[in-house]
Amino acid sequence: MDMETELRNYQLSHELSGHEDDARGICVCGNAGIATSSRDKTVRYWVSHPTDKRKYELSKILPGHSSFVGPLAWIPPNEVLSEGAIVSGGMDTMVFVWNLSNGEKVHSLSGHQLQVTGVVLDDEDIVSSSVDCTLRRWRRGKVVESWEAHKSAIQAIIKLPSGELVTGSTDTTLKLWKGRTCLHTFAGHSDTVRGLANMHGLGILSASHDGSIRLWALTGEVLMEMVGHASIVYSVDSHVSGLIVSGGEDCSAKIWKDGVCVQSIEHPGCVWDVKFLENGDIVTACSDGVVRIWTSHQERIADPVDLDSYVSKLSQYKLSRKRVGGLKLEDLPGLDTLQIPGNSDGQTKIIREGDNGVAYAWNLREQKWDKIGEVVDGPGDDIKRPVFYGIEYDYVFDVDIGDGEPIRKLPYNRSDNPYLTADTWLLKENLPLAYRQQIVEFILQNSGQGGAALDSSFRDPYTGSNAYIPGGSSSMSVVLAKPILKHIPKKGMLVFDVAQFEGIMKKLTEFNNSLLSDSDKKNLSLSELEISRLSAVIKILKDTSHYHTSKFADADIALLLKLLKSWPLAMIFPVIDILRMLVLHPDGGTVLLKHVEDKNDTLMEMIKRVATNPPLSPNLLTGTRVVTNLFKNSRCHYWLQKHRSEILDAFSSCYSSPNKNLQLSYATMILNYAVLLIERKDHEGQSQVLSAALEIVEEENIEVDSKFQALVAIGSLMLDGLVKRIALDFDVENVAKTAKASKEAKIAEVGADIESLTK
Repeated sequence: MDMETELRNYQLSHELSGHEDDARGICVCGNAGIATSSRDKTVRYWVSHPTDKRKYELSKILPGHSSFVGPLAWIPPNEVLSEGAIVSGGMDTMVFVWNLSNGEKVHSLSGHQLQVTGVVLDDEDIVSSSVDCTLRRWRRGKVVESWEAHKSAIQAIIKLPSGELVTGSTDTTLKLWKGRTCLHTFAGHSDTVRGLANMHGLGILSASHDGSIRLWALTGEVLMEMVGHASIVYSVDSHVSGLIVSGGEDCSAKIWKDGVCVQSIEHPGCVWDVKFLENGDIVTACSDGVVRIWTSHQERIADPVDLDSYVSKLSQYKLSRKRVGGLKLEDLPGLDTLQIPGNSDGQTKIIREGDNGVAYAWNLREQKWDKIGEVVDGPGDDIKRPVFYGIEYDYVFDVDIGDGEPIRKLPYNRSDNPYLTADTWLLKENLPLAYRQQIVEFILQNSGQGGAALDSSFRDPYTGSNAYIPGGSSSMSVVLAKPILKHIPKKGMLVFDVAQFEGIMKKLTEFNNSLLSDSDKKNLSLSELEISRLSAVIKILKDTSHYHTSKFADADIALLLKLLKSWPLAMIFPVIDILRMLVLHPDGGTVLLKHVEDKNDTLMEMIKRVATNPPLSPNLLTGTRVVTNLFKNSRCHYWLQKHRSEILDAFSSCYSSPNKNLQLSYATMILNYAVLLIERKDHEGQSQVLSAALEIVEEENIEVDSKFQALVAIGSLMLDGLVKRIALDFDVENVAKTAKASKEAKIAEVGADIESLTK
């Protein structure tokens, strides 16, 4: 590619439409095609159009993940896979290998505890990275080794041409690996390292949440830093020509040459991934669900109709985000509202005229609306402007957050979006987003934008002469009130404490009679004495007024545990239901704990049995409720924490069950685990529970109360736990946004709570 071609602007070549939610990942499969992944839980494979070489057409849809899909890798054709294969990793913790000949799974690789964030080929092996901080090496469908590569979530992995692996992490570092040996740790970014790429002949490219892209030599030296994105940079790639492309939260793909941004391609949503094709074209994956190909070659540019369509789509998107005086432009009334008379002289209205907000004032004497002008005019150039960190601003406010903290500076230009300014500032200062509205109102009031135009004599009605005017003293301050959250954090444990004891005993008797009538299973049946013992247990459980004095014999517990092991799988759910109520009894939980702390942990055996042999809905329902009720007894907390991973793995499929009661039982267990692990400051455990809760809210057919419990768990873990950054990496902002838009009041409320924590 010659220099002239390199510096031509990229233009749209083709759109790959089909994904039903965010397009998240891209894999260039040599010259064979392009694979893409999505939040819609699918991988799609696209091949070149037979007649129009600019275009690609859908070849295969690969459904199978139970949550959104991210990283992809391509296995070239070989003797076994004649058309090659695609490797995909998902939030469901799975790695799948797909045969491109027939679209079937070749391998399902299970082992990671949390979201899979990267997959690469290392000779014939697959190496995967995860938020669980580990790397796993897979060979012919089996894991051959795994190791903890970082102390925080791993967000990306690549293989260098020289054979080493490179990982990027939430801990802000990159690590260079030869096998399991870390050769070097690269420190320099100030936030999560989200994307990695090889820079041909030079070193490693990294993209970070700190808004920068860095080029590193393999020795760890920073060769170049590229700053230009206004927010998180999610991905980066390079081309043999020396060009670099990056994609980010600021809805742009940026093209860099020698460290300088030479073009910024706007998108109608955040850009999750970017890749170069061999011919120099660029592929981008956008949150609007569309994968786009961009070219600098005239012959591959899209038809004028398609170019115009994209410009229109982009304009509509930008218009939907534009704000005037803190209001969305598209929400402003049109000119027809001026047909309605005002209520008082000087009353102002902001209406939408084209792409602008225009202010009008009511003229009482002439009974008409007088046009004042556009709302966002800034102060004149002749006014001396304050400087903050070497940059001139219209305003630099003092902000007092209280609690003895130092005064903080908030710079602002009148042409800025006050909401974006507030969000950026709160993120920079590590303050809750719940302060957002206060900051916006403060900005609008003290910049004169509460009205239609800046008046140099403006004084804020609340603070009088302290209002800051450009050129004057920046002595204005605001004291922030602490955010009030409606549903989080969750305190205390939830239990299932209602039982139909007569129904339980009736079902036990029915099953026992069935065993008695079966000559092969008669030896499993209960004697009359054992039935009497169970009746006595139920009598104690029904008499809640004497829980403080009633006791259970060891033999009572031993009988229940014997039935859990010996009775046929389809018959044990009423036994588990007795156990569910027994653990709520002060003495029952204590006596049970003696048995499960022995070498033979019958309770853990029961959980594994009901979850795998095969899983029956009544057993899963009563099993999850037993575990949920164990949280009520603090003496069981150590056991619950110790077996957390096994328990969550055993019941992990419950959220997708069509049984709404089972969904709720599982979600309640997850919420109780969140409360316990926050109290225990268990970072690894909190990460696993967060992942499980996010899977619940992502499930399309989830019951409302179950979704609510899961959202409360997410919010509590973010507020009081240790996993807020991991939640942000999981794109919890989108979860909060979706919940906030729900018609169910409590879902919308907890969504708003989480949204206030996302920055």
